[in-house]
Amino acid sequence: MTATMPGAGPAVLVTGGSSGLGAAVVTAVAKSGGRPYVLDRRAPGDGVPWVECDLADTRAAEQATRQLAEQAGGLDGLVTAAGMDVPGRLVDLPAETWERVVTVDLLATAAVVRAALPYLERSHGTVVTVASTLGVKAVSDATAYCAAKFGVVGFTRALAAELAGSVGVTLLVPGGMRTAFFDERTEQYRPGADAVLNDPASVAAAVLFALGQPPGCAIREMVVCAEQETSYP
Repeated sequence: MTATMPGAGPAVLVTGGSSGLGAAVVTAVAKSGGRPYVLDRRAPGDGVPWVECDLADTRAAEQATRQLAEQAGGLDGLVTAAGMDVPGRLVDLPAETWERVVTVDLLATAAVVRAALPYLERSHGTVVTVASTLGVKAVSDATAYCAAKFGVVGFTRALAAELAGSVGVTLLVPGGMRTAFFDERTEQYRPGADAVLNDPASVAAAVLFALGQPPGCAIREMVVCAEQETSYP
């Protein structure tokens, strides 16, 4: 990554940066000498600059993105790590819940990227979007999550074609990770005791690799998962 501000590390905006993969990316960026900035509903650790934002409000997400980009003096990277899921049969999920999953996971991804693009084009920076192995493999009781993550896959591939030569675009397809993502689920939708989940720090290292590619070289897609991931291939 090339820093937007001389004498300062590269500025990387991370959505969902207070927990899970987002927090791991924030830590990796900081350890590498970069400057992480966070959009989330909760404060990140260690005094990382952030703006409180519910990504279900996509206009607010755009405004918060611009606010942090201005605060940073520009952006060199963007990682859309924020995501949510409420599993269940389509007929059983309230419409508001189903639509919130799609909004946070897909529409907010597009909104934040849209707002960040003028800054990333100036720095020839990189966008890393976060899909899921369930963005390439559909399963029961996950219509909202699969719809959103399949959408992220299509959105990112189209974005890469659109921005070729001006902004690097990487699609990250992670498998299950040891995070709080599954904590609020009922027992039937939680990974079993024998489930093999990946360390989010390992996935964050892959994200940092993608962000670190020089202008003219892009890591287009990465699948990063535990060796015994059951949802891929």
